[in-house]
Amino acid sequence: MLWLALGILLISFFRLQVIGRTEYRLRSEENRLRALTIPPARGSIVDRRGRLVAENVPGFSLSVLPGPVDTVRATLERLAPHVGLTSKQIDELVEQFRQRPTSSVIVRDDLKPEQVAAIEQRRPEFRTAVIEMHPRRRYPPGRSVAHVIGYVGEISEAELTLPEYEGYEPGRSVGKGGLERQYEADVGGTPGVHFVEVNARGSIVSEFGPRPSIPSVPGEDLELSLDLDLQTLADSLFPDTLKGAVVAFDPRNGEVLLVYSHPTYDPNKFIGGISTEDWALLRDDPNQPLLNRATGALYPPGSTWKLVVAALAMRQGLVTIDTHMPSSCGGSFQYGTRAFRCWKHVGHGNLDLAEAIKESCNVFFYQLGLRLGLDRLLAGADALGFNTRTGLDLPSEVRGQVPPRREWYDDRFGPRGWTESVTLNLAIGQGETTQSLFGMAQFYAALALGGAPAVPHLRRSEVLDARRATWSLDLSETHRGQLIEAMTRVVNEPGGTAFPYRPDGYVIAGKTGTAQNPHGEPHSLFVGFGPVDDPRIVIAAIVENGHPDNTTSLAVPLATRLVEEYLRAEGVVPTGIPVPRQSILVPGVAE
Repeated sequence: MLWLALGILLISFFRLQVIGRTEYRLRSEENRLRALTIPPARGSIVDRRGRLVAENVPGFSLSVLPGPVDTVRATLERLAPHVGLTSKQIDELVEQFRQRPTSSVIVRDDLKPEQVAAIEQRRPEFRTAVIEMHPRRRYPPGRSVAHVIGYVGEISEAELTLPEYEGYEPGRSVGKGGLERQYEADVGGTPGVHFVEVNARGSIVSEFGPRPSIPSVPGEDLELSLDLDLQTLADSLFPDTLKGAVVAFDPRNGEVLLVYSHPTYDPNKFIGGISTEDWALLRDDPNQPLLNRATGALYPPGSTWKLVVAALAMRQGLVTIDTHMPSSCGGSFQYGTRAFRCWKHVGHGNLDLAEAIKESCNVFFYQLGLRLGLDRLLAGADALGFNTRTGLDLPSEVRGQVPPRREWYDDRFGPRGWTESVTLNLAIGQGETTQSLFGMAQFYAALALGGAPAVPHLRRSEVLDARRATWSLDLSETHRGQLIEAMTRVVNEPGGTAFPYRPDGYVIAGKTGTAQNPHGEPHSLFVGFGPVDDPRIVIAAIVENGHPDNTTSLAVPLATRLVEEYLRAEGVVPTGIPVPRQSILVPGVAE
């Protein structure tokens, strides 16, 4: 029995010391060592002239190593007076630890130097607290680039389940919206690992573990086509009390020059975690400053849609630029039992297509819509990409909407719930069509240069420059030139709806629009490009409630001023007649 017992002990010792040596050594190492993530430096983001849009500055983070729940809570309570933790925040951090008991809890990502000093002076009290210096994001332009650049924040539980974040660990900072989200895989970098030695209580006993650290890999720098001067100017010009957006890109290659939405916010407030008070102000603001109206909102295109109808009718051979309609404009058009009104109550008289575009005559386009017919209008708009996204490299772009066929009305209203009169509303950009600013700008880019338009993009890349839309304007050069001439008259000829605010010294083409709004005053729109003889920029702007009766259409001076300043900054030689600048008589708009 003694020999048997001794044999069993020997076998057990052999299994523990020889066979299980590696396994138990690893377990011991895991108990003794704690792996701390080394955050990578995100790649810098610069505009087309190399100016910083997003950069990294030194920052300090505070985290607490895993341990018993009571120990974590006690540590957080002792830290509270030094880092400004509330009871509610402590409860939230403890709950995070319960959900991820083997991971460190990030307490603060934005420690001030005096807070770091206060903790280090009391190091014996905070043996499980870890302070690390790491790169911290900063956005020098601030509010002017908020919607296009986005911001960074801690990855959420929902995001951890997404395929694009496979391999990401809790606590990691990722892009939240905008370019930070779009190019997370490129600018985000790869975290490293640093090992510290702890005792049985989980307290740090040595910052220099036996395992070598794995350094982090910084993210790639990102060069944009964005023009920071244009962004800043748009922010200064936009009426403070109103909402809207303005976008612009180069029609030759699709390089986006401007993406601005108003009202806006400061993305720097999100760095290190936004305060509850600031988040509530943004979230509950009725003006929705977090909404990117440039890419995430749809609007009735109003009279800017009239060029779509004109192009479709010319392509079908139904009209020429000299065509007159049977009924002159007397201020309204009778269709069935209903009178469809023109914006000019006294009427425009007898106009041809060019004059109807110049003066934006609704009565002419009511009749042009009927001549084109509902089926051809819907099919033509669908074929021009108005039910698709442009392909812009931002995660929030929405696709335009227009009924693809007449059966849509049957499904929506029932076979007897609608009449062919819907054609009249569609012909002037009202009714059942809503479009994004980039969608309208892409169509006008096709008018500017013909063929398939460029796909707008923010990242500078020869590959992206070569991309083209899947649809083509398919309009003869003669007809395209005639439409451009008519749009030129809109801006540069007396009587044109944009004439009072034509750029100083530059000849541009464009179309104004007034979209009816059931919730208030009409929206003001403008879409155009310039210079006419060599288009360098196509622009689309909307100011919500920006065109009350007998007042300036606010989108027009905003857009034309931006075009003028961009062309002058690019060194484009003025070829037009200098004109005195018009005043914009609205509070909050810069001269």
